[in-house]
Amino acid sequence: MTRSVYVTGIDRGDGRQVIELGVMELLTRQVDRVGVFRPLVHDGPDRLFELLRSRYRLAQDPASVYGLSYAEASAIQAEQGTDELVSRLVDRFHRVARDFEVVLVLGTDFADTQLPDELALNARLANEFGASVLPVVGGRKQAAESVLAEIRNAHRAYEGLGCDVIAMIANRVAPEDREVIQRGVDTRLPVPCYVLPDDAALSAPTVAQITHALGGKVLLGDGAGLSRDALDFVFGGAMLPNFLSALTPGCMVVTPGDRADLVVGALASHSAGTPPIAGLLLTLGEEPTPEVLALADRLAPGTPVISVTGNSFPTAAELFSLEGKLNAATPRKAETALGLFERYVDTSDLVKRVSAPSSSRVTPMMFEHKLLERARSDRRRVVLPEGTEERVLHAAEVLLRRGVCDLTLLGPDDIIRKKAADLGIDLSGAQILDPQTSELREQFAAEYAALRAHKGVTVELASDVVADVNYFGTLMVQQGLADGMVSGSVHSTAATIRPAFEIIKTKPDASIVSSVFFMCLADKVLVYGDCAVNPDPNAEQLADIAVQSAATAAQFGVEPRIAMLSYSTGTSGSGADVDKVREATELVRSRRPDLMIEGPIQYDAAVEPSVAATKLPGSEVAGQASVLIFPDLNTGNNTYKAVQRSAGAIAVGPVLQGLRKPVNDLSRGALVQDIVNTVAITAIQAQGPGKA
Repeated sequence: MTRSVYVTGIDRGDGRQVIELGVMELLTRQVDRVGVFRPLVHDGPDRLFELLRSRYRLAQDPASVYGLSYAEASAIQAEQGTDELVSRLVDRFHRVARDFEVVLVLGTDFADTQLPDELALNARLANEFGASVLPVVGGRKQAAESVLAEIRNAHRAYEGLGCDVIAMIANRVAPEDREVIQRGVDTRLPVPCYVLPDDAALSAPTVAQITHALGGKVLLGDGAGLSRDALDFVFGGAMLPNFLSALTPGCMVVTPGDRADLVVGALASHSAGTPPIAGLLLTLGEEPTPEVLALADRLAPGTPVISVTGNSFPTAAELFSLEGKLNAATPRKAETALGLFERYVDTSDLVKRVSAPSSSRVTPMMFEHKLLERARSDRRRVVLPEGTEERVLHAAEVLLRRGVCDLTLLGPDDIIRKKAADLGIDLSGAQILDPQTSELREQFAAEYAALRAHKGVTVELASDVVADVNYFGTLMVQQGLADGMVSGSVHSTAATIRPAFEIIKTKPDASIVSSVFFMCLADKVLVYGDCAVNPDPNAEQLADIAVQSAATAAQFGVEPRIAMLSYSTGTSGSGADVDKVREATELVRSRRPDLMIEGPIQYDAAVEPSVAATKLPGSEVAGQASVLIFPDLNTGNNTYKAVQRSAGAIAVGPVLQGLRKPVNDLSRGALVQDIVNTVAITAIQAQGPGKA
């Protein structure tokens, strides 16, 4: 029977979408096919489902997600009774459940529903669906004792109605009360209760939402600027010096459109990062002159300037009634929500309580989710030398919001902070160091000169070398000031890994540094090596690559079954290239008899059981290989790219192996998610093999 989780509440305003998003994240880590069902729906777009569909690439037909509208449900209940209403909803639920391994049920929202005893209806539906229940209690603007009482009452109500309550969640509680409430529920409930504090970034509307709600006109600003959260509102009427002192980080400045001094002053303050603002909202329908707008655009490119027709008082009244919403257009809020959920919910325990079946398949999404989860479980510090690169800053924001690892960004402080401000990115959780001016430069120069004295490197020369961001970052790793490094989005592979060869060097048991790609196919993850570093390894080096790749695979949860690839399988061919692979295979067997390995073997025989049954019957690797070792860089690099493009696989890597400490290279075409994944992998490598 399909396992289902029913997320419900007791009243409106509980911020339940954060919990629903968090539970969906947990389920998609475990299961390939997750369905969504909302028994009752309001007219208009369903923002949460659109977010779930876009974020988790759901193939479910949107029409199947919904049971009935609230108006239909109210009419059926009034005319034919609750039993008829429940019967229809159960029938529609089962149409969804038959196609999925797990179903996430989004309970009613207690907002203008006109349904009597809505809590009892949710409880009955959960029971009829055979779903476990996860009730959410809203704690915003409530005292700690009041929240504690509501949690106990909600648990008693759902349990008394026969529900399988797996846990309770108190959401949006005052941050200063969170620990008090957590201690209170830990001793008073038979099930776990997770207490989440209110987060200003989640309730803050974005500039785009403000613009839409007020019917504003965008005078300046790009997509990144419009996605910024308005964390506060500052109303400008004072003279410029007093006005500037009132600005707060992330605020939306509201001022009459004819106050060019405040417009220019606010944007100049933003440009200097003292403080960065969300944007400007100009009232009275007054627009600055073209000259002022041109100056504004040069001062803070991308920062939104919005014009509205109303005056400041009614505009203020509307602004204070707005609240941020999770939807597909606010991916940064989704990252904040997931970071909050994962920080305060014992996700491993909740997964066990849900008892979702683990899928036999490992999808790309499941692999990516598990990377972040494992990196977060034992946080490490990763240094990013390319701190001024926009993609790196966006990735840093995701990593910080999700709590994946601690970060150090390298580059001029003022440039990094200005770029972050222009992008609306909060870097308050990151360390920023400028190699040119850092007090570490002198220490690193002495260290590097000592390491390279045999090459004639003096301290003076070393001082220039270590000012390079990649050398500086590598020395941070060597000195234990960071646990790993990721670079390469704007640097060549050589520029990224040469410092590691010189400073960190190879492990005692590794003769060379090599690389692997994790190839995330539709139903499994394969490990390809070496596709990025060694052009033409000899038999000894090829054996080393195989052993290293097997260790990397095991560290990331892929059982290593090694295929040493060639154009020939078994003893069917001969020649120097085949002989090299055959010799490398025997070297691995002699060094690591515990490893499952086959070679030489052709690709089709390695991965396709029907071909393996013909060419190598009885092999424990053929047809089910998970680690594929290519004989040279030409073959490996072209094959991974062919599979990536032709099969739609996600290629995560290259992941370097064989170094004493983790340093990883990015493609110069790396996307933000590629950077996030590579940083997570680096953090996991830094945890050591025992953390796999």
